[in-house]
Amino acid sequence: MDEQRVRGPGGGPPRWWGPGHGPPRWGRRYGEDGPGADAGLGRWPWRSTVLLTVFVLAGSTYAAEQQVGERADLDLFARVLLVLGSGLLLWRQRHPVLVVFGTATAAMVYLGAGYPYGPVFLTVAVGCFSAVVAGHRRAAWVAVGMLWAGHVLIAHWLYRWLPPAGDEPAGWGQEIVVAAWVAAIVAVAELVRVRREQWERERAERAQAARRRADEERLRIARELHDVLAHSISVINVQAGVGLALLDSDPEQARSALTTIKAASKEALGEVRQVLDKLRTPGDAPRTPAPGLDRLPELVEQAAGTGLTVEVRGEVPKLPPGADLAAFRIVQEALTNVVRHSGSRHARVLVEVDEADGALRLRVDDDGPATGADAGGSGNGLAGMRERAAALGGTIEAGPRVDGGFRVLAVLPLKLPPLKMPPHKVPPLRAKEDR
Repeated sequence: MDEQRVRGPGGGPPRWWGPGHGPPRWGRRYGEDGPGADAGLGRWPWRSTVLLTVFVLAGSTYAAEQQVGERADLDLFARVLLVLGSGLLLWRQRHPVLVVFGTATAAMVYLGAGYPYGPVFLTVAVGCFSAVVAGHRRAAWVAVGMLWAGHVLIAHWLYRWLPPAGDEPAGWGQEIVVAAWVAAIVAVAELVRVRREQWERERAERAQAARRRADEERLRIARELHDVLAHSISVINVQAGVGLALLDSDPEQARSALTTIKAASKEALGEVRQVLDKLRTPGDAPRTPAPGLDRLPELVEQAAGTGLTVEVRGEVPKLPPGADLAAFRIVQEALTNVVRHSGSRHARVLVEVDEADGALRLRVDDDGPATGADAGGSGNGLAGMRERAAALGGTIEAGPRVDGGFRVLAVLPLKLPPLKMPPHKVPPLRAKEDR
């Protein structure tokens, strides 16, 4: 059966609609997605239209009693015009242009027939208001101007041939009052339209900011997972190769390699679980502290398990949490690249703080040469390091050294700059992606 079952409003009984068909247009609330939503369709304004019709009929009856002998009596045709003008407002959300011209025409015929002045102008005001708010300003101005011009024509020239008999021309002071009334209505409608457009812009800006935050969060998570998995899997890859090579000739060394694999995989699982915990508890503080440069000895120990000797020089300073995490990940990725792509079994890490510039400098060197082997890298290592540095207003230089080998130099300011430079605008001095 190619039909879709959908619960009714408020969890009511289910309704069945055919394929490709949503609920009826009059069942859509204003602003919801779905067929007709882009046209700004809302519920049929039955209640307000009925109340306005009752008010116009009652007010016109009262006005007729106050203007006995001055204007024509309300008859069936007059009441039909009043009901027609008010009833048109039922379509004011769907066809505002037709409604404003229709109400203006009904009011003009009503006045031309000599019926009493009264709330008949209210229907025109509501129609004009709806048209302006919907963005049809010119149509609203033309319709209201047409009504005012028609009133001037009737009150100062055609009154001789139109009812009631013996009518006299209206004073120009009355026309000024009518013009002021029209201007006030249009001004209020314009004010509401401008305010609504401002609300729409603010809502769009909030939605865009939310999407931007979501994109930044996805990028941050991707960097975290890349840094965690790339390092640990590189260690596992190297140790698995060692274990396979020595499985028969040196079982004890193979056992040591398997032990290293177990420790690296356990650490990787722990860090991945930490990242996922942050996703499952949005807004909550992390349950475990983010890694920092104080964990450099762990990186050195893991690198030693792959046969890489790491020499660390300089003292690890006390850093802000953001800079501390970025520094740790940069060193981790740089050492991972040495394990993956360098034939050198020796790397040097220099950590120093430039007090004059208020910046942290990290330098990771290896003597090479590059192995050219495919170690399963994603090619995003240096890009991730640059993004981390750029988020703090820092820079990354990466490339081959003059005397051979490879160098990664990171400069991280210890205080965020007033304006954060987007990652794609950070100019790398020498780029070579994961070699």
